[in-house]
Amino acid sequence: MSTPRATRHVLHALALGMVALLLGCASSAPTPRGEVKGSPANHGELAQSELNRAATLAMRDNLHSLMRLAGKLYRRNPSQWRTGGATSREQALARIQSAIDLQQTWPALQGRRDIDAMAFAMSREFMGDRVAALVMATVDMLVTAHGGKTAFYLLDNIDAQHIYNAARNVEIAAWILAQRRDDRGAPLLLADDIAADGTRNLSFEREFGKIIARLDLLAELADERLRRAAINYVQSLLGAGLLQFLPVR
Repeated sequence: MSTPRATRHVLHALALGMVALLLGCASSAPTPRGEVKGSPANHGELAQSELNRAATLAMRDNLHSLMRLAGKLYRRNPSQWRTGGATSREQALARIQSAIDLQQTWPALQGRRDIDAMAFAMSREFMGDRVAALVMATVDMLVTAHGGKTAFYLLDNIDAQHIYNAARNVEIAAWILAQRRDDRGAPLLLADDIAADGTRNLSFEREFGKIIARLDLLAELADERLRRAAINYVQSLLGAGLLQFLPVR
């Protein structure tokens, strides 16, 4: 006679097998510019709704985007990682990644959190590694907007308005990055530019745009979930009479 634990393992294996089967049956499309890189299936997904999974993947991708922005900003502003005491761009990036992974606060932000930290990082008064400060402040703002979490499960609540506000905060950060100048009239950080020959480098704008788009979509999905729950409840009441078995003799 099987034990409850053995039964759970069998159900997990069957669920993962079904996922693999469905993925294997997916239609093939041309891949000259790369392929979709999804995460491998794991047991934790059984405790996630579709919205939970979307929020987890969006958070993962947004954190990756912020690390890409850090790398790009360090290339254009090498003085920043030197100001932070790193011996190389790679070491500076590794410090940021470690702080993100461990969910540590950034010392140069002097205890500021969330939007206060973002404002300080992009102020003329800030004197440290502005790249690291901006990225870590934005990470803190995003995690705060998501209820202090980076992975989401069935009992976790996702506030649609908080996510929407986070998207607007990223828009403001991108605008400040492009427009704000120091006391000498120079940009606080070099980012997008247009070369003398007209060549445009808009990679920063595109990366910010990806983050904003993910946040806006997640906000809409979270809001849709609440509305659909109410609609489904009303539909269940209206359709209750139609779902009764009918006599056949």
